[in-house]
Amino acid sequence: MASVQELARFEHVQDILAQPEAVERTIAALQKARPPEPFPADLASGRFRRVVLTGMGASFHALYPLHLSLTAHGAPSLVVETSELIHYQTGLLSPDSLVIAVSQSGRSAEVLRLIETAAGKLPLIAVSNSPDSPLAKESTFAVLTEAGRESSVSTKTYVATLAALVWLEAALCGLEPGPKLAAIASAVPAMREYLARWEDHVRFLLDWLTPVRHIFLAGRGPSLASACEGGLVLKEAAHFPAEGMGCAEFRHGPLDMAGDGILVCVFAGEPRTAGLNRRLAQDVEAAGGMAAWIGPDSTLSPFRIPEVCPEARPLLEILPVQMISLALSARAGREPGRFARLGKVTAEE
Repeated sequence: MASVQELARFEHVQDILAQPEAVERTIAALQKARPPEPFPADLASGRFRRVVLTGMGASFHALYPLHLSLTAHGAPSLVVETSELIHYQTGLLSPDSLVIAVSQSGRSAEVLRLIETAAGKLPLIAVSNSPDSPLAKESTFAVLTEAGRESSVSTKTYVATLAALVWLEAALCGLEPGPKLAAIASAVPAMREYLARWEDHVRFLLDWLTPVRHIFLAGRGPSLASACEGGLVLKEAAHFPAEGMGCAEFRHGPLDMAGDGILVCVFAGEPRTAGLNRRLAQDVEAAGGMAAWIGPDSTLSPFRIPEVCPEARPLLEILPVQMISLALSARAGREPGRFARLGKVTAEE
């Protein structure tokens, strides 16, 4: 087992601790960014029949809060993995679709095929951390994050993408971006507050996670992004079996697995469904499983995140999952976030 002090020397841990600064830099860049004209007017006039949101992995999960926001504003929105879009849902790639593609590298295999398919045929908005990437260069409009270099598993790029997509939501829906950026900025001190105690969080989890052999993560609304990205983080960073899904989806079957060795991380999320989520956590414990309640009122410190506004909540929710990944890695004696077979950029479909 690796010690908590030893974890601090790994690049992936340094990336986790640098997330507040990545969000700050991205906000500063977005404050100077030009709006994506003429897309807001085209969206309001009904020129676009749909907005297609696409990405892979962390980039795909980050899109879900934007999907909910666009839908709430009356904009028809679809979320489709790029791999499915380019092979099985190409009918969506038509001139009356506005495609928003998120890719940290802007050069993964699926994104390159999407660029080729879309070239000159439809408008494409890119969200990327790489200004010199094919996606950023070939898009109709590019939104750039300022996460900086990242060693492996998505950390800085994920939270920076969440911030950029909140700005893009405001721009597309004809809203003043200032208040939205201020809302996201409120996450920065809250993230620092939580991460200042990262060593204490990991020490607690080293013991607390001892009986766990499988982890589920469950959320609703914007927190569904945190649940699904959390499952990916645990698999990539700690090589631990985990799965993210909706709270209702978990109740419709996987709840029957609750028992010894099963941990369910339940995100409190928005007040409108927090009661439903709380009952799920209670039912997991009643069945003999372990439940981690992730929210401002959690009784366990590693899962207690500061209270922030709804737009900023997903940036905080992923932090406890990252702490779990560090504890599981330390327990297994492996370097957190180190890829065994993958590279930072997925070059093959």
